[in-house]
Amino acid sequence: MRRHDHVLLAPGAGASGRTVHAPSAGRARPHVDDRLAPPETRVEYLHGVEVYAAPTDPPHATQHFDLTYVLGAHVAEGYRGAVDMLTRTDLGSDYAADASVFAQKPDRAGRRRLEELAFEVSDKQALAVPTTKARLLIARGVRRVFCILVKQRRVMEWSRETDGWRPLPKDAVIEDPCLVRPLPIQSLLEAASSDDAVARALLDKRVPALEAALAEGEARGEARGEARGEARGEARGEARGEARGEARGEARGEARGQARGEIRMAQEAILMVLKSRGVATPAEVARAIAGCDDLSKLRRWIKRAATATTAAEVVAGSRRKR
Repeated sequence: MRRHDHVLLAPGAGASGRTVHAPSAGRARPHVDDRLAPPETRVEYLHGVEVYAAPTDPPHATQHFDLTYVLGAHVAEGYRGAVDMLTRTDLGSDYAADASVFAQKPDRAGRRRLEELAFEVSDKQALAVPTTKARLLIARGVRRVFCILVKQRRVMEWSRETDGWRPLPKDAVIEDPCLVRPLPIQSLLEAASSDDAVARALLDKRVPALEAALAEGEARGEARGEARGEARGEARGEARGEARGEARGEARGEARGQARGEIRMAQEAILMVLKSRGVATPAEVARAIAGCDDLSKLRRWIKRAATATTAAEVVAGSRRKR
């Protein structure tokens, strides 16, 4: 495993609009699920001021996708990831982080728990807004807050010690109990690195479907290699030919077996991601996935599965006229 120069360890085990007048400071803080902002709208509240969370264009929008794609694969067992989930931080503030991770088990009252990790993506938005949100989240009890600066291609983490943002080196990793393995900062900034990070995270989760696909691919590769090597070696009738034939047969068989194993693993990964997100997979979509042996296309479908609302969206456009 590659050693990283920097490892980030978890600490501890505007828009105008109407204002909301908060009650006196003596009142108890509301629960994180007590709504001030109306759900399923773009309205949020910061310090009693109504703000509007505007939709975005690339590259801000694509950075949102890359963040959720990579973060979702890294969420450890017992935790749940969320996108745009409202959190009531105090009497006058109710807003949503771009992405967050929280403990899946409800609290004693049966309500959802506060986020442990929160991520903000910032482009044209003034840094003052993510800063205000970070201070409120930390004050509420969120353990760690990160901000991705799209234009600068940087990731920052909020520091309690300095009460400000701390830039993170691009070769650093985020290590936290919420994550199944250290999350590379580079995978949040470059799409080329995101697939590798997601694949390693899914393998670390030891997903049964992926484990079975890998084992099956290895077994088939060994069997085919041995069979072809023996057949060619016997046909040549001499020791030198037999040795070369076996070696080449085994190598080709193992290579093909490994390639087929990667295809099967990708197919199973698509189905697994859809299932984990509660998206049903109709039989025709399952057949389209099982019938595809284009590894690059399957990898694109894995990305789609992470955000698609229906299984049909994952394979959309796969049937082309010849």
